Amino acid sequence: MGVQNAPTFYQSLAAGGMAGTAVDLLFFPIDTVKTRLQSSQGFIKAGGFRGVYKGVGSVVVGSAPGAAIFFCTYDTLKHTLPIPTHYAPFTHMIAASVGEVAACLIRVPTEVIKTRMQTSTYGNLGKSSFAAAKLVLEKEGLRGFYRGFGSTIMREIPFTSLQFPMYEFFKLQLSDALDKKPLPAYEAAVCGSVSGGIAAAFTTPLDVLKTRVMLDLRNPAHQQLPSLPARFRQIYVTEGVKALFAGVVPRTLWISAGGAVFLGVYEWAVGTLLAT
Repeated sequence: MGVQNAPTFYQSLAAGGMAGTAVDLLFFPIDTVKTRLQSSQGFIKAGGFRGVYKGVGSVVVGSAPGAAIFFCTYDTLKHTLPIPTHYAPFTHMIAASVGEVAACLIRVPTEVIKTRMQTSTYGNLGKSSFAAAKLVLEKEGLRGFYRGFGSTIMREIPFTSLQFPMYEFFKLQLSDALDKKPLPAYEAAVCGSVSGGIAAAFTTPLDVLKTRVMLDLRNPAHQQLPSLPARFRQIYVTEGVKALFAGVVPRTLWISAGGAVFLGVYEWAVGTLLAT
């Protein structure tokens, strides 16, 4: 098989949008369970296993553009950064990190709404994602949509810095072992699953921190909120190490399976678009 050409900016944009929508809709219930396990109010009070698709509307709006921006940034930088090929893992780390920062500009507002819907933060007032968005705007202004932006970046950069170098490495090793270039989408999906699961398990404490920040309804304009290190320490001191790894099993399973779908669909879409 021949070597696959690099996708264009628009091909990465389209393929990324398809991949993001597919994984977020397919695994949304697992994400809901994970978020409720991480909530300070407790799993049962946050909703238990009821209404596991609450907040899915915000994901429909944000997943495609967020993933599209990530992949077009990642693919562009992966092929243009002036870093020697023998330092490829650093190229992948930088490209993925910049891609995540760009994607979070769209992803964080939808994450805030989704997280609060999943945990019934607004009760009967937030019956839909649109209603929850109106409440965020009324109570916190535009800044409210970016509650947790810093903690999300703090989670995503380590996560992608682990996942994508491993993903590219696993793909290269498997491609060489099977003598297949490019690697078929379903085999690339296996690499995405393994790399995603490993990265997810290691970064769970940062995910817990992000969830707690997004669920904090205190107004920073009226009172000083604790810093991210202070929040992290508070969780550790008052609730123990176990709380920092709350939801680690559903998170790891979700991202492991989601990584297979996300990167598998992306590779398939890119291959299809390049072939047309």
